[in-house]
Amino acid sequence: MVRKLFEGLGKASRKGILMASLILIIQAMAAPLSYAGENAARIDKADTAWILVSTAMVMFMTPGLAIFYAGMARRKNVLSTMMQSFFILCLISLQWVLLGYTLSFGPDLSGFIGALDFIGLANVGVEPKGTIPHLIFMMFQGMFAAITVALITGAFAERIKFSAVIVFSLLWATLIYDPLCHWVWGGGWMQKLGVLDFAGGIVVHISCGLSALVCALYVGKRRGWPRELMAPHNLTLTVIGMGILWFGWFGFNAGSALASDGSAAVAFVTTNTSAAAGTLTWAFIEWGHRGKPTMLGAMSGAVAGLGSITPAAGFVTPGASIIIGVIAGVLCYVAVSVCKPRFGYDDTLDVFGIHGVAGTWGTIATGIFASIGASGLLYGNPAQLTKQAIAAAVTIALAVVGTYILLKIVDLTIGLRVSTEQEIEGLDLSQHEESGYTM
Repeated sequence: MVRKLFEGLGKASRKGILMASLILIIQAMAAPLSYAGENAARIDKADTAWILVSTAMVMFMTPGLAIFYAGMARRKNVLSTMMQSFFILCLISLQWVLLGYTLSFGPDLSGFIGALDFIGLANVGVEPKGTIPHLIFMMFQGMFAAITVALITGAFAERIKFSAVIVFSLLWATLIYDPLCHWVWGGGWMQKLGVLDFAGGIVVHISCGLSALVCALYVGKRRGWPRELMAPHNLTLTVIGMGILWFGWFGFNAGSALASDGSAAVAFVTTNTSAAAGTLTWAFIEWGHRGKPTMLGAMSGAVAGLGSITPAAGFVTPGASIIIGVIAGVLCYVAVSVCKPRFGYDDTLDVFGIHGVAGTWGTIATGIFASIGASGLLYGNPAQLTKQAIAAAVTIALAVVGTYILLKIVDLTIGLRVSTEQEIEGLDLSQHEESGYTM
């Protein structure tokens, strides 16, 4: 209908409509920054400084993830693996400014999506958003969106077209991440229900983890897996990446307090404590199960502890964070070392087995152990556990169904998987014509 009306217009009229639309978009993007002078005193300099630093720390996590993932890939895929994360950081940064932020945090439309009031950052300036400038809040949240999308790439590493990564990432960010973010943090129905997610157990870890599982199943196994040994080519890189991720996670979790206050302090301590508990738990289980603890296992346990505490970070005590981290270490070890071989799916870098499982457990654990600023099951509020379970179940359904549909669309249009020859050659050369190692 719209197409027929458009075709029925004269050539000059069509040009006029297109030109007017372009002018409106440019005006929205180039509009002066709003500044509520009479409210400027509401902005707290200490809070602003902390969120500026936290934003930079969360941004640094995505290059850290690139290094972390690259070390676990085979040497012929090291640069392609890094390129996916690095490119997504830039891609989603622009998507967030142009459309993602307004879909996530624009005025609520029936509890499901944000209105377009902030499209192209229209009406977003240095006016207060809480006690920090609105622009800083926007940027902080944008770094969450970027790393969430980048995390998924670990599931299909070493076998997917770079063009498919780009298209899928844009679609997933816009149609899955942004609505979910609005539901939980932007005034949507989960937030109205009273669901707790301090820093992204639902929005980040469950969504990317379950989407990663669908990606691994849909794209299929790497050629030769599991018959051929596909060991990490450089665990030293992975250790460096893990250090960056752990460091950045303090900004990720403590920064989600959106202030330099007691809530940030609680999140800071619980983040480190749960990570340590997850690391030790995985290492000791592996030691008993396989005879020796490994560095890769210790790092996997750290991510399990970090992912599980993310939704609970500001709501639980350090003591509770130890329990959360220990159980996460157990659950994720079983998922990666027992369930994955048994079911035979090739989640290359264990995104589902660690992020998906840890995020789901952490979301449920929040409903059990919350005692700071909210109450969970152990503190007389069993309804909170029900709310957390509903949120987890709906997020799983959205991620699974939505990701499958998006993969099907990309597969039918430009194709997902590289050819057998390209996969054997390696994605560094076949997709980018360069090599991480020239010796």
